[in-house]
Amino acid sequence: MASETVHYRTCPFCEATCGLAVTVRGDEVVSVRGDAEDVFSRGFLCPKSQGLKQLHEDPDRLTRPLVRRDGELREASWKEAFAAVDAGLRRVLEAGGRDAVAVYIGNPAAHSLGPMLYGAPFVKALGSKNVYSASTVDQMPKQVSAGLMFGAGLSVPVPDVDRTDHLLILGANPLVSNGSLLTAPDMRRRIRAIRERGGKVVVIDPRHTRTAREASEHHFIRPGNDALLLFAIANVLLAEGLAEPGPLAEQANDAERIAELAAPFEPDAVAPACGIEAGEIRRMARELAAAERAAVYARIGTTTQRFGTLASWLVDVLNYLTGNLDREGGAMFPLAAVGQRNSSGAGPVGKGVRLGRWTSRVSERPEVFGELPVAGLAEEIATPGEGRVRALVTIAGNPLVSTPDAAALESAVETLEFMVSADLYVNETTRHADVILPAPEPLAKAHYDFALYQLAVRSIANYSPPVIARAEDQPDEWETMLRLAAIAAGQGPEAELDAWDDLVVQTLAAREVALPGSRVEGRAPEELIAELGERRGPERVLDLMLRVGPFGEGFGADPEGLTLARVEAAPHGIDLGPMRPRLPEVLRTASGRIELAPEQMVADLPRLERELAGAAGATTDNGHMLLIGRRQLRSNNSWMHNLPALVKGKDRCTVQVHPDDAARLGLIDGRPARVSSSAGELTAPVEVTDEIMPGVVSIPHGWGHDAPGVRLGVAAEHPGANSNLLSPVEVDAPSGNAVLNGIPVEVRAADREPAAAA
Repeated sequence: MASETVHYRTCPFCEATCGLAVTVRGDEVVSVRGDAEDVFSRGFLCPKSQGLKQLHEDPDRLTRPLVRRDGELREASWKEAFAAVDAGLRRVLEAGGRDAVAVYIGNPAAHSLGPMLYGAPFVKALGSKNVYSASTVDQMPKQVSAGLMFGAGLSVPVPDVDRTDHLLILGANPLVSNGSLLTAPDMRRRIRAIRERGGKVVVIDPRHTRTAREASEHHFIRPGNDALLLFAIANVLLAEGLAEPGPLAEQANDAERIAELAAPFEPDAVAPACGIEAGEIRRMARELAAAERAAVYARIGTTTQRFGTLASWLVDVLNYLTGNLDREGGAMFPLAAVGQRNSSGAGPVGKGVRLGRWTSRVSERPEVFGELPVAGLAEEIATPGEGRVRALVTIAGNPLVSTPDAAALESAVETLEFMVSADLYVNETTRHADVILPAPEPLAKAHYDFALYQLAVRSIANYSPPVIARAEDQPDEWETMLRLAAIAAGQGPEAELDAWDDLVVQTLAAREVALPGSRVEGRAPEELIAELGERRGPERVLDLMLRVGPFGEGFGADPEGLTLARVEAAPHGIDLGPMRPRLPEVLRTASGRIELAPEQMVADLPRLERELAGAAGATTDNGHMLLIGRRQLRSNNSWMHNLPALVKGKDRCTVQVHPDDAARLGLIDGRPARVSSSAGELTAPVEVTDEIMPGVVSIPHGWGHDAPGVRLGVAAEHPGANSNLLSPVEVDAPSGNAVLNGIPVEVRAADREPAAAA
């Protein structure tokens, strides 16, 4: 009988990056526990961690490629699968050109080294403008506002929750999301600690969430109006002389314009639209200004709405006005050990960000950070004409569940000439694929949180080697990405991958030595690569990035600095300290200063002013119920619904309504309701609760597992309803992010007429 061994690694399931102790016996995963010695999470873990064991054991998880033959997806060898990819993509590229192939990259790709480090070479080799990702149904407004203000899309200030005295949270539920654009394990403990040291936590949300229950106070807000509230708070700070940016004033452009821009948004004007009394808005503003150390933090409830970018911008305007930007206990810029643009080279002067370099073919929506709004993918497939999308590559994504107007996208996908998916499952999207290329399970891959440590409240370095061996003939995920790149470049399915891997590391090394201010500026790329030794794949790239990063040994410049070998020797991670002030060096704007009033924000303000002028307060007619989403602790992504531990218990895909609305509409707890919008309709059980604002309904995302051809046995027993059937194609103008919150809907009892009509 094989002996048991314990392996330490970082959980890849969400943004908290919790440390795990995984006990294995041969190929069996015996247990998954919290790693009490992990330098970041200190033993904390959430229920999702148990999904690692169940994913390993899941009979529905793909381990062999599938190729469509005679209309059916059948197992094939890897050689056959890549040959099919080559034939299908080559046929479409020859007939329709580069833009005829679209790429969609899903959220799980951000938790995996293969797509993070080798997805870009594939996209570049493909050369298509039709690149889409989950970013435009999630955080893109924050990336846009941060890029315009500070010069880089991931220069996102995060609240220094461990040292703040006053935390104002809008549209975020960190006790359930475990952070989100705020990498910090055990947010319950961190939020409780604020109150225990005499501080205050204020939550603004249309739901009384788990986070709100731990807060000092909670205010309902009418969905979609967070930008109005934030502007009203700014108005009070400026009108009452409470704005004290301090030394920040010397580093910012257009500070004087903020008072002018905020003038129309007085609390008395904003209150009816927000549903928060003017006196309460003034009190919130005064308390925020009076706090010794304060931070404003907003998340997905504010980004997936009509004014997502304005709200994201105003969060940091408030942090600036109160003098809490880039100071301990305020909103600070994390310093990651690898991959961070704002720590590479020298600031504060940089190139800034360029948006709108091209537009989508049909609706002419502008590009943002190299991708187009996924809300427009369906029309790019369905609309005839030159440049029409005729093939689709999905990487770790399920857009038919997670993107707007899901019914229209499904109809469009059914017309594709070819589709290939890199995924673990046959899900609602990949069931349409001609080829499915399964990735190794998380325990069979190396792991380093390349993206999430750029948003962490402490600087952390933690590398996790594989725990379980891959099948003998299964390529690693990075090898699959390079194989796709070679096919896209016309080199065929049997190209030499070592040459592609060498090209990746050579490109990175050459870029670094040519970068002014780099620690290896002027060095020979070949010299650096030689020092990396015999490593291949992500480990070699990661080693290079660690060495040239802000904590690295700089290829001899700092003998005590980081290398991958040093990180490997610390299985519980290396804590490099809390956030520290980084202005002005963190900036990469063309001016070298904070851009407080970017042109794109000012240009979008008339739209917000029209919203204010047309606000009539709360409505009670059925046609103006407003739909919002809902975060759930065990349901970060749709694929998790096939893991028994994460779907057990009562039905969680419910329509939450306030008791007053339930009585008015004749809805009964547990009975079905029909919810309809301009895009479509669905039926789901009612959950009557006073934890939701009157006039608002909430349905969680990621459900709807009853489609034919899906091979998700556990999920099929808990299908739920796809909330994106209700999401019309509407986007936040500056970012292209889909509007998923604040959607007008009609709600009826599905099994009888409403009581009012009886």
